Amino acid sequence: MNIIVCIKQVPNTTNVQIDPQTGRLKREGVESIINPYDEYAIEEGVQLREKFGGKVTVITMGPPQAESALREAIARGADEAILISDKAFGGADTLATSYTLSKAIETIDDYNIIICGKQAADGDTAQVGPAVAEILNIAHVACVKKIECVDKNSIKVERMMEDGYDLIESSLPVLLTVVKEINNPRVPSLKGKMLAKKAIIKTLDANSIGADIKRIGLSGSPTQVVKTFSPPQRTGGEKFVGDAKEIASNLVKRLSDLGLI
Repeated sequence: MNIIVCIKQVPNTTNVQIDPQTGRLKREGVESIINPYDEYAIEEGVQLREKFGGKVTVITMGPPQAESALREAIARGADEAILISDKAFGGADTLATSYTLSKAIETIDDYNIIICGKQAADGDTAQVGPAVAEILNIAHVACVKKIECVDKNSIKVERMMEDGYDLIESSLPVLLTVVKEINNPRVPSLKGKMLAKKAIIKTLDANSIGADIKRIGLSGSPTQVVKTFSPPQRTGGEKFVGDAKEIASNLVKRLSDLGLI
């Protein structure tokens, strides 16, 4: 059972900063972590390999420093890691990112299951996983909370819904996006950390994956983030005092002055 896990390195949510000049998230010099949902994807991939054999290959698209996220994935039990890195990928939206990931996946000879986290903490679009599957022309199931059974040709999973779950059977290969209810991610072991430190991370650029330059980075992104900003801090508001009649009168007058009534 050969499994690919797609992960993303995101800013630590306790240390999010915005560049006042560009209005975009500051990533340089900011602590980064593996996207929380992707930790569950890694764990599920490792559990499947432990049960059925094969290998787990983790891939990510990002700058050179994203290698640290891949090493952590190896420390958590992954076998191999691939970094997709090129300045040409900069500014990619979800579509360009999905295309780039799919081209990298096409360089991997054989795989049965691709696993992604449900969504990224810095974007929350939940678009990349399904888009990768569509570009690769394979089946996909989103919001998977449990893998019921797997054989060499098919898989049966529980897809989380608002009022319960759907039981879905799919042919292989398949892409799954998983939710946190699926497992409890393990803590990297000392042996895993030692393996991760020595691991050779394969790096692929745009030429290596045969990418169409018009479909990557800014040029391949039909949507672009113009500005990101923090909402203004809320003030303490106004407090009306007095008896009920007086408070009601003052409130009506204030709302009228504001043009709200």
